[in-house]
Amino acid sequence: MIKGHGDDIHAYNRPILSNFSSNVYHGADLSGLNAHLCSRIPSITNYPEPEPYTLEKKLEEVHHLPPGSVCVTNGATEAIYLIAQTFRGTHSAIFVPTFGEYADACRIHGHRVTSVHTPERIPKQAGMVWICNPGNPTGTVWDKTQLTELVQSHPKACFVIDQAYEHFTAKEIFSAGEARHFANVIQLHSMTKRYAIPGLRLGYITASAGWIRRLRTNRMPWSVNRLAIEAGLYLTTHPVAYSMDIQAYLAEANRLKEALEATGAIDVRPTDTHYMLARLRFGRAKALKDFLAGEYGFLIRDASNFEGLSEAFFRVTTQSPGENRILVDHINEWLAL
Repeated sequence: MIKGHGDDIHAYNRPILSNFSSNVYHGADLSGLNAHLCSRIPSITNYPEPEPYTLEKKLEEVHHLPPGSVCVTNGATEAIYLIAQTFRGTHSAIFVPTFGEYADACRIHGHRVTSVHTPERIPKQAGMVWICNPGNPTGTVWDKTQLTELVQSHPKACFVIDQAYEHFTAKEIFSAGEARHFANVIQLHSMTKRYAIPGLRLGYITASAGWIRRLRTNRMPWSVNRLAIEAGLYLTTHPVAYSMDIQAYLAEANRLKEALEATGAIDVRPTDTHYMLARLRFGRAKALKDFLAGEYGFLIRDASNFEGLSEAFFRVTTQSPGENRILVDHINEWLAL
């Protein structure tokens, strides 16, 4: 999956001017963070904390969690592999289509992996259930009542709920405080997506203190670098400066969805967030991607490598209104070729 990830700017010779392939927030003003990190550059001559205790304590305060409830990781991806390693050899049920790293991490660590589409298909013997919420690449959000019933009906299974995109939906989802009351829930969170800092790699796990203790036994020392820790501390103490108008953002996402559908050649699945999964009625997503990147420096996500999706699927993330209009114009040009 790693070679088919979004944001593969390195694969193209020309500059990418508009990046629709990555689900990070397009409107983040990072000037304050950049200035802070520049002032902290001298600190890279010293090792960071072996484990990022200071940032973990701060995140516990932010989420109103008891001590020992947070494990900070080198991006949410490290969290995925850490969980798979800690529960080595179990039977994992994974709701698909979804982020391929769940299955990759599980297979590396000896899990038996079963792909499922509906709750009824979860094997009775499954020891873990992996859910992306909001879903990637679909953008759909589980109904909170339905998800609660699902977790409660499988008390012997550990539910790993990846909420990397939790800040990009208006639908109600579990807060970290709510999830801690379920003994069988581990949540994943991403600072990468909300604050548009994918190059720093910063994520974290919230769960009961017992689960966190088990996970920490397998965490590599110094996995989170000093500047990433500094960024996390800065962002958690400046929340207002990095807030977003989610309703306006979702309204623009809906306009982009309607514009894509108006081409007459693209079907777009319903979405509850800022990105959307689309299907070409003819042609291949890779061909469209290469055209947009090569001719105009506009990058989309070829979604054909998600399990269960054909070569006609692609994913786009809402950018500014002007960029969105230009993207649709370029797609119409390709469709007319």
